[in-house]
Amino acid sequence: MTRPNFLFMIADDHRHSALGALGAEAVSTPTFDRMISQGTCFTQAHIMGSTSAAVCMPSRGMLMSGRNLFDTPDPLPEEVPLLPELLRDSGYTTFGTGKWHNRRGSYARCFNESGRVFFGGMNDQFAMPVNDFDPAGKYPPEETYIADGYATTVFCDDAIDFLNSREPDGEPFFAYIAFTSPHDPRTPPAPYDNMYDPAAIELPPNFLPEHPFDIGVRDIRDEVLAGYPRTEDEIRRHIADYYGMISHMDMDIGRVLDTLEARGLSDNTIVIYTSDHGLGVGQHGLMGKQNLYDHSMRVPLIMRGPGIPAGMRSSAMLYLHDLYPTLLNCAGVDVPATSAGHSLANVLNQLTTKHRKLIFSAYQGVFGHPERRPYQRSVKDGRYKLIQTVVDAVETWQLFDLAEDPWEQWDLINQPGNNRLINQLKACLRKRQARSNDPLVTEAETR
Repeated sequence: MTRPNFLFMIADDHRHSALGALGAEAVSTPTFDRMISQGTCFTQAHIMGSTSAAVCMPSRGMLMSGRNLFDTPDPLPEEVPLLPELLRDSGYTTFGTGKWHNRRGSYARCFNESGRVFFGGMNDQFAMPVNDFDPAGKYPPEETYIADGYATTVFCDDAIDFLNSREPDGEPFFAYIAFTSPHDPRTPPAPYDNMYDPAAIELPPNFLPEHPFDIGVRDIRDEVLAGYPRTEDEIRRHIADYYGMISHMDMDIGRVLDTLEARGLSDNTIVIYTSDHGLGVGQHGLMGKQNLYDHSMRVPLIMRGPGIPAGMRSSAMLYLHDLYPTLLNCAGVDVPATSAGHSLANVLNQLTTKHRKLIFSAYQGVFGHPERRPYQRSVKDGRYKLIQTVVDAVETWQLFDLAEDPWEQWDLINQPGNNRLINQLKACLRKRQARSNDPLVTEAETR
């Protein structure tokens, strides 16, 4: 059996709804829309959350290791096999380029070829500090230099060079492009910097000048990118620039896919596009992703290629790290026992429309004294979402009916008649915390 190639592309801060074909936001994404028509779009893909204000780091760590949030330390443990590492060891050529926020040593374990790589969380898109590939994984600081060009284009150019070196009948490959877009600073290049008129931007239904209560993130870097209270004009400007970066990335990804086609590689390549997390940009009065609302926990996920149904939209609830066993299954590689991901094979084979019954999410930005550290926890059963927030020992609960209120605008926690539902969801939350090794809840507390 011919094993498929993989072209895996992951953005930074691209929320689930910012795809033109989905009709929720007025952003132009012709490449993504074409991928959706040719493949499968998962509309309920989530990350499990974060133990850091830099949400991208544990998110990408979970993806690479297949492990749950509280079992994904930094640095990634050497005894846990990483996705590209397993593919490389089974005969794949593995290529990486772009952002790597999970330490230099783990990058060397994953890839045997590479374009320019950025070891960090964020930077000026026009002046990205990068390194050339070092198989030894050392990357001394004196060898870092500024890439000549806009980061998205630089990384796509390197991927295109790699694809141009491949032959249709060559050994299988895993090519990984990790973008720094549409992360701030939101500076789309011309002409995308003027593609969207801020005055014409429609604010999301859940726009608020400020969040209705303190969730413990008010002063972090992401949240001070806009003033308090948020003004409509300022948020429109942020959204316009955010859309401009997404549309530019969409165009550059189109160049990569065109190269894949021109090289005769498309028919045997599974293409994946996703993001490490979403972003608020004014929703609920929040700018960042350090929260458990859907705009931050849900991500786009598009798959296209051999064995992937065309034109299918799946509402199966899943985690991003479910891709770990899914891709290993596609490659015929055994899934390690360390994996907590659940393969999407049955959904892709159209044997079921369901995947996970519950989605547990957590945000823990600051670890310190247990009685003072702020935290958020949530559980979602497909229709209802329950969120717990604790800041300075003050506990706040929220309940949303996502079927009637997908923008999470109407908190039902104090609505009469909901006590039984709330207690059921609280019990589910505690059990999921224990199953996920959440340090805030012991197994004994859930019995």
